[in-house]
Amino acid sequence: MKRFRVSAISYLNTAPFAFGLKHSSVSNSIELLYDYPAECARKLASQQVDLSLLPVGALSDFKSYNVVSNFCIGSLGPVRTVSLMSNESLSNIKTIYLDYQSRTSVVLIKILCQNIWKIKPVFIPLKPSDSYKSIKTTEAIVLIGDKVFDAEKYFKNGIDLSDEWYKAYQLPFVFAVWIATKRLPDEFIAEFNKGLEVGVNSIEKAVDEFSPLTISRDEAIKYLKQNISYILDHDKQTAINLFQSLASKL
Repeated sequence: MKRFRVSAISYLNTAPFAFGLKHSSVSNSIELLYDYPAECARKLASQQVDLSLLPVGALSDFKSYNVVSNFCIGSLGPVRTVSLMSNESLSNIKTIYLDYQSRTSVVLIKILCQNIWKIKPVFIPLKPSDSYKSIKTTEAIVLIGDKVFDAEKYFKNGIDLSDEWYKAYQLPFVFAVWIATKRLPDEFIAEFNKGLEVGVNSIEKAVDEFSPLTISRDEAIKYLKQNISYILDHDKQTAINLFQSLASKL
């Protein structure tokens, strides 16, 4: 039987999806890969995978695609793990370093700087070998994913980018959606979505299985239930469209 290759994000916020896919019948039909967001996009573009949890910042790379699920990685206000971190007030920031793992957060910070904060910092891409602990006084850094839990200890100021988006546009934010670039069997897609639903309804079990967990179990459960919103509803579709429109004007 054909096994479909699935690229999923390797952060705690995706743990419920991974748990559901592994503990439902669709597990027999997939090979589940764990990647950081930009790699999810690269693998789908190069056809190394059949299905990807694709960052919305990469949607414009594809001439055509199918959204295959009503589940997503989104937030309604603060998301906690997509943050601009510094030891200085925003008005004094001259340089912003950009997380190489996510184009979505890079586009989002540029939208906020240009349209909301009205500042013009110098943007510098991070390299994998760079450390956020070396950030200087008038510098800031965009960090995403589980490393934010640790980075929170090193910086005086953290600006939640999802919360800033919500305050500016009164809309949720969507970080990633399930995308395929070719037609997949309807039976498989239905089974795949049942697996995702199992996971979203099993957050405690997903946390227990996730490793490495860099925060306490209770904090992880609270994060997944309060900061992450998994349903791709009408407001989130509207938010994706707005994000793409604003991104095209940068």
